[in-house]
Amino acid sequence: MYRFFDRVTYMFDPLHDLYERDKVHRKIALVTVLLFIVAIFCIELNRQDLLPPAWAAALPDNHFHAISMAFTIVLILEVISLIFALPCSFSRSLGKQFEILALIFMRNAFKELSLFPEPLAYSGNEEQVLHILASGFGALIIFILLGLYYRVQKKAERDGRQRDLYGFVASKKAISLFLLLTFASMGIWSVLQAWRGVEHADFFHEFYTILILTDILIVLVSQCFCPSSIMIFRNSGYAFSTLTIRIALVAPVYYNVLLGSAAVCFALLLSLASQRLFTERE
Repeated sequence: MYRFFDRVTYMFDPLHDLYERDKVHRKIALVTVLLFIVAIFCIELNRQDLLPPAWAAALPDNHFHAISMAFTIVLILEVISLIFALPCSFSRSLGKQFEILALIFMRNAFKELSLFPEPLAYSGNEEQVLHILASGFGALIIFILLGLYYRVQKKAERDGRQRDLYGFVASKKAISLFLLLTFASMGIWSVLQAWRGVEHADFFHEFYTILILTDILIVLVSQCFCPSSIMIFRNSGYAFSTLTIRIALVAPVYYNVLLGSAAVCFALLLSLASQRLFTERE
């Protein structure tokens, strides 16, 4: 079994180290800026009827779609960071999910702009303005609650009764590698569907369904290495927060903000309870 753990660690650690390098992040940021500029330029060409018919049909004619595209790239990077953070503690990986939720709300606010005419006009778009405000303030609420969530977390989360930390972390690294392949496959398929003009669901939302199943799997795996009822309840509670996030992503406007805020509040109260009330028993 330890040979399997060693191989997983040998594959995961170099990928994680490569992705976390500042040089790599700077290059990705530069590519994002260039893609944003190119998207605006192509949309303008489409508006002027200067593109071939096949390209014109695949590209939007509203400049605000470029903003949504840029936020989609940022979300992709955050999801990859979440996958690499999965071998860390439950609380840290859940915090990354809340960060992604806040970014999704912010992206939703900018996506509403694509429904506006150019130039912008308030008259006749009152409902879209309310949706923008709801998504924007929802992102802000999640961001504030996330700050409180991080403040109550312990600086170093260690369970003294954990018998095999190396095996547990290696198991989560194996799950992370599987998630990375799954996310890449879903992203490529989504791009192909969009290029063909086929209606398809937002693959970020679909990926959260996989995250729920993954969190449950990690809870079950954790019992093999840490058979503590308190730890199992806490980890299951964090998985419940992930489930609430998934429901928030498919809920209508206004309700999604309430559900997202409830997910963070639940995780916040769970962290406070597990750290303040059960510290001595752990």
